[in-house]
Amino acid sequence: MPHSPDQNALRAAAVHRLYTLEQSERLTRSRIIGVADAFGVDPRTVDRWLANARANNGTYQPRGRTCFTLTSPMLDAITRWRGNATAAWRELRAEGHPVPSLPTFHRAANRTLTPGIRAGLRSGEKARRRFDVAGERDRHHRNYAWETDHVEASVKVRVEGHIRKPWITFFVDAATSAICGLAITPQRPSREAVLVAIRDAVLIDEHHGPFGGTPTYVRVDGGKEFLCATVKEALGVLGSEIIALPPFTPEGKGNVEAVNGAIKKTLFAGMPGYTHAPTLRGGKPVDPDQPLLHFEAFVGLVLEWAYHWNHENTLKNLDGQTPRQVWDADPALIETVTADDLHTYTLERHGKPLTINNGGVRWRKRNYIADWMHGRVGEKVHLRYLPHHDHRVELYDPQSGRHLGAATMTGQATREQALSLKRARRREADRLRAQLKKAEKNRNTRYAAATRPAPPVPLDVMPEEEALEHLRALDGFDPAAEALPNLIQLPEPDAALTRPLTPETAPSPQPPTHPKDRP
Repeated sequence: MPHSPDQNALRAAAVHRLYTLEQSERLTRSRIIGVADAFGVDPRTVDRWLANARANNGTYQPRGRTCFTLTSPMLDAITRWRGNATAAWRELRAEGHPVPSLPTFHRAANRTLTPGIRAGLRSGEKARRRFDVAGERDRHHRNYAWETDHVEASVKVRVEGHIRKPWITFFVDAATSAICGLAITPQRPSREAVLVAIRDAVLIDEHHGPFGGTPTYVRVDGGKEFLCATVKEALGVLGSEIIALPPFTPEGKGNVEAVNGAIKKTLFAGMPGYTHAPTLRGGKPVDPDQPLLHFEAFVGLVLEWAYHWNHENTLKNLDGQTPRQVWDADPALIETVTADDLHTYTLERHGKPLTINNGGVRWRKRNYIADWMHGRVGEKVHLRYLPHHDHRVELYDPQSGRHLGAATMTGQATREQALSLKRARRREADRLRAQLKKAEKNRNTRYAAATRPAPPVPLDVMPEEEALEHLRALDGFDPAAEALPNLIQLPEPDAALTRPLTPETAPSPQPPTHPKDRP
C-alpha cells in the first residue's frame, strides 16, 4: 500500500498557494474555506496559517510544540539504572535536580531512547540485536556460497561412560539451503571437525549424495577454528574464498542459522536428555532416570534428520520446494574434486621433510611405522596429519608429492597391522634371498657330464646351429637373398626323360623348297 501523504508538506503547499493568490489579488474566501474543509479545520485556522506564511516570506513554518528533552545527567542516571526511567527520576529528584513530572520524564525517555537501546540497557548487546533490521541476501546459484557454523546439541548423550553434549558442524548451500556436509564431535569442535566437514561437503558419491562440489565463497563467523591456517590452505587449494563475518552477526549467515534452529526444535526437543525440557520446582527434571542415547545412536538420528531436511522438508523461502528439488533444477555446473586429491588438501602438513629410520618416522617424539617402509630407511618423506588424530599419519614423496601410504603410531597398531608388518618384513627378506640365490646360480658355470676324454662343455653353451641362427638374426641375414643356384649339384636325370636340346647339338635350318618361298 502507498504511504499516507505528509500532512505538514501538504499544508505548507496549500498555504503557499493561498499566499500566491493573495499577492496577485485573486484570493477569495471560498478558496480559504475549501482548504479548511480539505484539512478538517476551521477557516480561521487557515487564516492563522496564512499569517504565518506572510511573516516568513511566503513559507509556512509552524512553530513546533515545545517538549521536554533529557539532559546528560538524566541520560547517565537512566543508564546506571539499566533503563529504569522511574528509578532514575527518583534518584534525580532526591539529589535536587530540576526534573519534570514522572509522565513527562517517561515521554522524554521514550523519544530519546529507541526500543533497541532500552533493551540493550536492560539486557546487553544480545538483546539490542533483536531490534536490528537485516536484509535478505541474493541466493545466486548452487555452490556460489556456503555458510558454516557450529551448534551445540541441547541433548545429553553417553560417550564411553561419560555424559556430554555433542557439537555439530554444518556446511549449508546458500542458494538451496541444502546441507552439503556435517561433522559430529562429542566435545567442542576444533579445526579437525571443520576439515572433516569440508571433506564430507565437497565429495559427491553414493555415500555423500548429490550435494557437494567446490564453492566459490564460504561464509564463516569469527571462530578461530574456521580461520586457522589449515582450513585456509584447504579451501585456498580448492579455489574457495573465505568471507569472515563480524562476530555475533547471525544475520550474515541466515541459512545455516535456520538449520541450527530447526534441528533444535524438530529433533533435539524429542530426544531423551533434552536440556531445555520443562522442570519441576527447584529445577528438578521430570524424569531424572530417563535412559540417555549413546553417541552412535545420536549420530544416526542426526544423519536421518539431515536426509529428511534435504529430500523431504519443504521450505517457504524456496516456494514450497525441497532443497533437493531446487538443487536438481539449478543448471549451474558443479566442480568436483577426487577423493584422493581431497584427502591431501584437507590434511595439515608438517613443515620440513622427515627421514625414515629403523624405527619408522619420528614425529612429535613418537614413531610411526607401516609395512611399505621396509627397505626405505634413509629416504625423505613429507608428513600430513589430521589434527587431534595423532595415531595415524599420511606420508608423501617430497619431490613428486605422490602418496606413499599411511603410517600408524607404534603401540597403536591393531593386530592385523602388526601381522601385515611382519609379513612385509618376511617378504622383503625372501625377495633378497631369492635374488642372491639367482645371482649365485648364474655365477657358477655348470659343465656336461663326460664319458670320454674331451674338453669340458658348459651346459649353458649355445649349440652351433642356434648360435649361427642368432647371429644371422642380429645381422639382418636373409638366406633367400644370399642363395646361389649353382652351389648345390642337381641330380642325374632319369633315362625316361627327354633331355632338352643344347644350341651346339640343335639341327641347322633347311632352305625353303616352295616356289613362293624362294627369293
